Amino acid sequence: MKILAIGDVVGRRAIEYLSEKLRKTASSLGADLVVCNGENASEIHGLSLRDAEALLDCGVDLITLGNHAFGSRDIYGYLDDNTDCIIRPANYPAACPGVGYTTVEVSGLRILCMNLSGTAFMDPLDNPFTVADRILDRERGDYDIALLDFHAEATSEKLAMGYHLDGRVNIVFGTHTHVPTADTRVLPKGTGYVTDLGMTGPVNGILGTDAQAVLTKMRTHMPARFTVADGPIEAQGVVFTLEDTKPYRCLKVERVTF
Repeated sequence: MKILAIGDVVGRRAIEYLSEKLRKTASSLGADLVVCNGENASEIHGLSLRDAEALLDCGVDLITLGNHAFGSRDIYGYLDDNTDCIIRPANYPAACPGVGYTTVEVSGLRILCMNLSGTAFMDPLDNPFTVADRILDRERGDYDIALLDFHAEATSEKLAMGYHLDGRVNIVFGTHTHVPTADTRVLPKGTGYVTDLGMTGPVNGILGTDAQAVLTKMRTHMPARFTVADGPIEAQGVVFTLEDTKPYRCLKVERVTF
């Protein structure tokens, strides 16, 4: 079993790039499931209905989100009605649109896919560690493989989550910071881990955003309109290879750029 996880998509041009590249890349890698964080796909702040459907048309099987999950109002109903292919962080209040985890079937195996938001330097949501525990307890016996997109700012919080879930889930990957980390590894009890997937977007900006706008904000502390950067696009992610038999421990974690 191979699972391809793609870093945060930034802007419409990045979606168009995936429409050209993703299916061929996933096929060449032998990926059985493609998971992609889409929370910045609609010009940085959120994911629109149109862009969600476009990502799925590109070959993405499951879209995860983050702190901009509700940035586009027209996605709210879609989150409620399409819980098999799009999820938002589970530690948002239950009254929010959508769900925080889902189970998809791939090659006869049930894959529990979870999405959580960090709370260090981010919104003061429910504790992601206890929410992860609750989900695993609730779904016990109803899945074969489990993975988590942990959308968090602090690398320490992400790594702590990896160790917290080591041996209990098969894959933990971080998103949000848009910078690919060099710590792909298999943790001691068999969980595949990486602190951040990186991003899919313009490589010449600052985290996919126009550099001049970011510099203006940082130098002057005056309001600045953030827009997606120009220039070439790159897709960054990780392929996780799992055992073919129970308990489906992770064997290999490999960084991918295309």
